[in-house]
Amino acid sequence: MRYSNILLSATALILLPWALAEGASDVIDLTPANFESVVNPEPLVLVEFFAPWCGHCKALAPHYEEAATALKSKGIKLAKVNCVDEADLCQANGIQGYPTLRVYRNGEYSDYPGPRKADGIISYMIKQSLPAVTDVTSENYEEFVRADRIVALAFLPSSTDVPGPEFSATANKLRDDYLFGLTIDKAVFEAAGVQAPTVVLYRAFDEPKVEYPYPVGSVKVKDFEQWIKDLSIPIIDEVGSENFQTYAQSGKPLAYLFVDPSDANHDEYVAALKPIAAKYNGAVNFVWIDAVKYGDHAKALNLNEPKWPSFVIQDLKKQLKYPYDQSLDFNAEAIEEMVSQFVDGKLVPQLKSQPIPASQDESVFTLVSKQFDEVVYDDDKDVFVEFYASWCGHCKRLKPTWDSLGDRYADVKDRITIAKMESTENDLPPSVPFRVTGFPTLKFKKAGSRDFVDYDGDRSLESLVAFVEENAENPLDAKVPFKNVTPPEGQVPLQQQPDHHDEL
Repeated sequence: MRYSNILLSATALILLPWALAEGASDVIDLTPANFESVVNPEPLVLVEFFAPWCGHCKALAPHYEEAATALKSKGIKLAKVNCVDEADLCQANGIQGYPTLRVYRNGEYSDYPGPRKADGIISYMIKQSLPAVTDVTSENYEEFVRADRIVALAFLPSSTDVPGPEFSATANKLRDDYLFGLTIDKAVFEAAGVQAPTVVLYRAFDEPKVEYPYPVGSVKVKDFEQWIKDLSIPIIDEVGSENFQTYAQSGKPLAYLFVDPSDANHDEYVAALKPIAAKYNGAVNFVWIDAVKYGDHAKALNLNEPKWPSFVIQDLKKQLKYPYDQSLDFNAEAIEEMVSQFVDGKLVPQLKSQPIPASQDESVFTLVSKQFDEVVYDDDKDVFVEFYASWCGHCKRLKPTWDSLGDRYADVKDRITIAKMESTENDLPPSVPFRVTGFPTLKFKKAGSRDFVDYDGDRSLESLVAFVEENAENPLDAKVPFKNVTPPEGQVPLQQQPDHHDEL
């Protein structure tokens, strides 16, 4: 295990308001003439490939400048390439979108997966500059445990004692997200008020110091990982584009309080929800969210009225939504009862659905959520469904082909249903074992089955027809009898044809 003594001051860097001189920049401009000479010798450098017209690049720019100034004193460089002026350089580096950020170590790069705000960039790059596990002594202990929002510190008699190897392996796995340290300094044990061996998690929120609650002698990486991830999420916090993935990756349902930040009672609403969030912390994550900025997200979660505050629970795995009745006033007791019912599995999700069409005049069946189970789970029929979005260009291009597929099987609608469903206007019911994550998505369900077959071939009519013919349970030739229906006079069912062959 390799450790080093490094004094950190990440928190101070994050909070310090850096004043940039007008026109000055600590971001290095890269061109073909200096790219390799600047990047290749550096043990760590962050490079942004951008285009001046790119909106996301413009939003990133002030944060990138601030981070560059903050990290300069740490010897960590930030650089940028203007892909309009240096198009050949960007093409040579395989840049396909803007902004693209890469972390280079002596000329070798990996994609930058971190935040796009100044404090997040600073925190991420400082972690990258350190060894996976930092050696902590009495000299840097106080500073180290406050260096980031989440810091894990192992207290061990010696660096080779258990759970040292498992702790180190955890650090290597999670180094992009958290700060890890190890101490064998008895003065640090005394200052922390702990006995070795143990591991303590220091947090900049909620309970600031949490000791690993189980014996550490047999702990494994997965145990440390789960413990740290569970404690990395506050009881209740603001959610936005920067931290949503943390909640999404937790696997837990997410309870949102949509509130107008300018509302004088904003803090009061959040405070009223905190005891409920603490009570159900192990089962549901709680957040508050800017209802003005993320109004479209509220609508997607079936909060149809711009009335704030509003509350909704989202099952992220099943993509089911449980909105609090917006006709009612905000009431913490009612919300607690709602959360209790959800955790107990008694709360019914609210499904968004378009009205059931008055008639089905086209060869392609227009499917809505209210009819999903009835139509798709009809055991007598094969069903092929396109899940689409009206704004999706690929869906628009597929439409004439999908209509032609419906026309092809129009004479056997009693055996197969070719359908389409506008997925942004219709939720999938709980009975469905999959979620739609892109458009168009094509799913085939065989007659008598509850399983769905993905279509991943090309979108030509010929390929779609071949797929249907291969997977259908029912005969798709109208001349073949189906469910004791006799074919038209003069036609002989295939299975009843004489069993002989002419000789050559």
